[in-house]
Amino acid sequence: MIRANLKALMTTDHAAPENLEVTPLHALHIELGAKMVPFAGYDMPVQYKDGVLTEHLHTRAAAGLFDVSHMGQAFLVGPDHATVSAALEALVPGDIAGLTPGAIRYTLLLNDKGGIRDDLMVTRTTRDGTLFIIVNAACKHQDFAHIEANLPAGVKLNRIEDRALIALQGPKAVEVLTRFAPAVKDMDFMTSRDMDVAGIPCYVSRSGYTGEDGNEISVPADKVVELSKKLLAEAEVKPIGLGARDSLRLEAGLCLYGHDIDETTTPIEGGLGWAIGKRRRAEANFPGASIIMAQIADGVSRKRVGILPDGKAPARDHTEVVDASGKVIGEITSGSYGPTVGGPIAMGYVETAFAKVGTDVELMVRGKGRPAKIVALPFVEKRFHRPATK
Repeated sequence: MIRANLKALMTTDHAAPENLEVTPLHALHIELGAKMVPFAGYDMPVQYKDGVLTEHLHTRAAAGLFDVSHMGQAFLVGPDHATVSAALEALVPGDIAGLTPGAIRYTLLLNDKGGIRDDLMVTRTTRDGTLFIIVNAACKHQDFAHIEANLPAGVKLNRIEDRALIALQGPKAVEVLTRFAPAVKDMDFMTSRDMDVAGIPCYVSRSGYTGEDGNEISVPADKVVELSKKLLAEAEVKPIGLGARDSLRLEAGLCLYGHDIDETTTPIEGGLGWAIGKRRRAEANFPGASIIMAQIADGVSRKRVGILPDGKAPARDHTEVVDASGKVIGEITSGSYGPTVGGPIAMGYVETAFAKVGTDVELMVRGKGRPAKIVALPFVEKRFHRPATK
C-alpha cells in the first residue's frame, strides 16, 4: 500500500548507510522501531510498527508526528522589508511584499521558461525585513545556491543548520500542542509565531502537508528529541513515516516536487495559478512571466488532474493514460492506495481536451487498459483552520 520504490528501499539496519545524512531524530526513529529508507540523501523512517495504513488513518482521526528535519531552512535578511521582498520577488511569482508579520505564503522558484525549480514556504517574521524560508529536502542545496547567486548587494541568505523541523498533523494536533503552548489555539492557517513550546524556543506555524489541521515546528536541534518525546507521550499522538505522509498528501491533492511538478511543468499546467499574486500578474516581472502570462490568456495543452482508477489495484507513477482509441493522452505522476478513500487514487497530466471532470480514460497497466475517470481534486476534504468570516 506504499509506493513500490519506497518498499524496495526498506531496511531495518540501525546504522545509516555511510552515504546518507541523518536528522537529529534518527536514534529515536530506531528506538521506535521504524523501517528506514534512503530519501533525499537522508536515512528516513518510511513506517513504524503499526504500518502505513494504520498511521495514515490515525493522522486523519487524531494526531501524527512527522520528522521533516531533512528540509531546508534559511533566513533571508537585508536592510529593510522592501529590499528583502524585492530580492525574493525577482525569483518567485508570489506577492512577498504584501506579507504581514507572521503571515506565510506558498510560492514557487521558477526558471526562465516558467518551469518550477521548487515549491517553498515563505514567512514574514516579526523581525523587521526578515523572511523565513523552507524548501524541499531534495532541492535545498541547489535552491539555496540559486537564491544566493541572484541576490542584490546588501541581502544575504543565512542557512539554518542548528534547527530541526517536526510536523504535528491531524484533527487533535492543535489541541495537543496547546497543552505545551497555549497561544497555538489562537493561530489561523498559514500564520506563524515565535513561542516557547514546553519551555523550548520555537518557530510555530499553522500549516502542513496532509490536508489536516496542524502545526509545523522549527525547534533547536539539540531540543527536538526532548520535545518529540513529550508530544509522543500524549495519548492522541503517534509517530508517522514517509509512506503515510505520501498517501495523506496525495488524498489532499497536494503536489510532490519531482513527481507532480518540476522544471518541465509551469504553475498553470500544474493548477497552481492561484500562487501568482494579482500585483505580480500585472507587473509580469518574475522568471518566465511572458510564457506564464500567455498560458493564463490562451490556455495550456495539458493540465494536472485527479484520476480515479476502477478496481482495487493502484496505478503507479509513469503509468500511461490513454483515450478510448488507445492514444496516449497523458501520464500518472503520483499513484497509490488512498486509505481514507478506500481504493486507488492518482494524479497526473492529461491533454486539456480530456481534463474535464467525469471524462472516462484508460490506464495502461502491464500492456492492458484499465478503466479510470477524471475526478476533482482533492480526494478528501481539506480541514485547514481558516479564520472566521467577519
